[in-house]
Formats: sequence, structure tokens, C-alpha cells
Amino acid sequence: MRLRLDQLDGHLQRQLAPVYLICGDEPWQLGEAARLVRARAAAQGFEREVLDQEANFDWSALAAATDALSLFASRRLIELRLGSAALGQDGGAAVRRYCARVPADTVLLLVAPLLERKELGTKWAQEVDRVGVLVQVWPLEGGRLVAWLAGRLGDAGFRPAPGVAALLAERVEGNLLAAVQEIEKLRLLREPGPLDEAGLLAAICDNARFDLFDLAGAALAGDRARVARVLSALAGEGTAASLVLWVLARELRVLAAVADAQRQGRDPARPLAEQRV
Repeated sequence: MRLRLDQLDGHLQRQLAPVYLICGDEPWQLGEAARLVRARAAAQGFEREVLDQEANFDWSALAAATDALSLFASRRLIELRLGSAALGQDGGAAVRRYCARVPADTVLLLVAPLLERKELGTKWAQEVDRVGVLVQVWPLEGGRLVAWLAGRLGDAGFRPAPGVAALLAERVEGNLLAAVQEIEKLRLLREPGPLDEAGLLAAICDNARFDLFDLAGAALAGDRARVARVLSALAGEGTAASLVLWVLARELRVLAAVADAQRQGRDPARPLAEQRV
């Protein structure tokens, strides 16, 4: 069963599945999803055991942890932190064996980096999807980020004026942990109630994080103000100018190839495929 992060808490209030796979490359949401599972398991008396998949990880440790008896609790949450999306033959087989014979009074929580479609199509991931719950987290951008921040501000007791959530999104873009921290700081500095842009700016810092592809996206969108902001942030982080030139030149080459195909009356899909777009 696949769930979004905003559906996970409601699901956990109803039941605990035997297996959870939480994956994605957005750190705060990944941690929040895992925290929700841990909290629900702890409330039901599950004792937590943590395994870290590192280099030369012995996958028999999963079976050993499953079979071991606890001196303190009859219910156990086994949290396996995956270091890579590819488990290999031994790892995939170990997870499939677990799913084929799910132990009683045990919950397996798999926390993984971003899984692409290829990894989600593997037998072990499909088995987890069959017997448990799969939660993928994605970076929040644009309107989704603004709506999420407006909801978090409301949960913190504030009534943000129009534009406040958008302003906060601009200051924390790409860094949800900073967003959560700024809202917590607001709770310490201000009383709950109406919140305007001036009140927000008086309390927060600029914690936006960008990468080279944010620059390319802003340039392609023709957003000159955002291009300037991203460039300033990249310069402040010490990003090499050669990398900035590389990503912009790459996009220009793609645009030039597509434009040339259109001028010649050819299908632009071919140059896009050649440029791996």
C-alpha cells in the first residue's frame, strides 16, 4: 500500500502495518515520517532496535534481530537504515524472506534514500508494497511549499496575512528543516495571532538553499529576479564559476538543438532524447 506523508498519521491511528518503507531525498520529511512510525510503535509498547546498512553489511543480522528474544519487551520495532537504494542480491533476498514470514509482534521500518522507478520495481520493494506501507517523500516546491508553510503557521497558532507564507517560502526554499525551526522561533518570539510580513521579517533569517539546477530552471522560466537570487546564494556557498557556466551552457545546447530541429521541420523529440531530457 502506498501512502503520502500527509496520510501516514491517519493510517497509524488506525493500525500498525508489519513493514514500512520510507524513502526520499528530502531530509526533514524523511525524518518526520520515520518519527511518526516510531512514536506510534512506542505508544503501543514496541521496543526499538536499530540496524545500519553500511559497507559489508551482514544481512543475516536482520534475521538474527527478528529471531532474538527481548528481555524487556515482547513487541519490537526493527529500524533498518539503508545506506543505498540498491540492496544487492543478499539484501533483496533478506527483505523478501522477512515479508514472506512476517513475525508476530514485530514491525520492520526501512528508511531509505530516494528510490527511482527501477528500484521500486524490484522484487523486494514490491513485496514490501504488498504486505506493508510504502511512503515516498518529495521536495516541496512552489505552491505546495507555500500551502504547507501556511498550514504549519496555522498549526503554530498564527493567522498569516496574504503573502506571508510565500515570503517565508522564499526565505527557506529547499530547506524544510530551516522552515520548521523558523516557525518554532516565531512561537518563542511572538504571541499567537495575526502575522504580517513585517513581523515575519523581524524574526526570521534567509535560509534558502539552491543548487545549479535551480539556476537553470529559473533561467529557462525567464525569472530574472530568481536567477539573481540563486546566483547570489551559489556565490555565497563558494560554488565554482565553471560549474555555473557548465549548467547554463548545457541548457543552451539543448535549446539550440531543439530550435534547429523545429526550423528544419523535424520532430523535436529526437534532439530531446539525444540530450537525455
